[in-house]
Amino acid sequence: MMTDGSLVLRVAGRPVGRYLTRPELPERHSPRPYLHPVTTLSGTAVTELSPADHLHHLGVGVAVPDVEGHNFWGGRTYVRDQGPTELANHGSQRHTSFQLRDPDGFVEELRWVASSRELLRERRTVAATELTASAWALDFTFSLTNITDAPVSIGSPATNGRPGAAYGGFFWRARKEAAAPRVFTADAEGEQAVHGRRADWVALCGRGSPRSSGAESGGTWTLVFTGATGTTRRDPWFVRAEEYPGVGSSLAHSERLPIGPGETAVRRIVTVVADGTLDRDEAAALARKAVNA
Repeated sequence: MMTDGSLVLRVAGRPVGRYLTRPELPERHSPRPYLHPVTTLSGTAVTELSPADHLHHLGVGVAVPDVEGHNFWGGRTYVRDQGPTELANHGSQRHTSFQLRDPDGFVEELRWVASSRELLRERRTVAATELTASAWALDFTFSLTNITDAPVSIGSPATNGRPGAAYGGFFWRARKEAAAPRVFTADAEGEQAVHGRRADWVALCGRGSPRSSGAESGGTWTLVFTGATGTTRRDPWFVRAEEYPGVGSSLAHSERLPIGPGETAVRRIVTVVADGTLDRDEAAALARKAVNA
């Protein structure tokens, strides 16, 4: 269902996410389509939009802080030997069309534009699938094609000199609660042990916080992020829990990612969205089921 530039994703007839194609945002936020709110099947919100700590964090989507020096993440740009710097270098992702649009997913074409020049063309494929009575999966694939006649490279603050800040790519900004969420993988526990490392999956468990009702209700929740291709699994995870809750897959962890003229970089992340608190065995089982759904 599509109204006023937004598409509502449904699982078994229940709304679980709203996708906004043409958000009205300040240029400094690097305007781009995003999913928000995303909820569990019971209606608990598991995303956040423009929180006070990072106004340019926009639910679920793709954001990159450095595409040939252009900022498609939002906010300040990390400059080597200078630090975070306010620059007039923000790009935008512009919705072109839907190739497919169904209640449970869509295929979208986008243009990545900066300084009046198109650098990348993206095909974004998103699907929502029921897994159990209390869990569903968001399957998110993006393909970035260099349509210029010269190489284009993707970087991060880490590749520009800021250790531990390799954000850029798929990113999920979760809801901030009174207590930091638990973070774990199959064999590691805690933000420091998980951040910047490769893992088949990463789980983020929210403790819940009492809210009024509906999409702001405060039940416990678990997100399980899985790299669904070999290439995606080679990208380390970017994880935050204490400062704010967020998980991303790093396109440029220690080196810039080059995309030659006419070449395409493809990544696929499947995320389990579950009510309640999953343990390791439950998270692993649902991650496997989600990738094969």
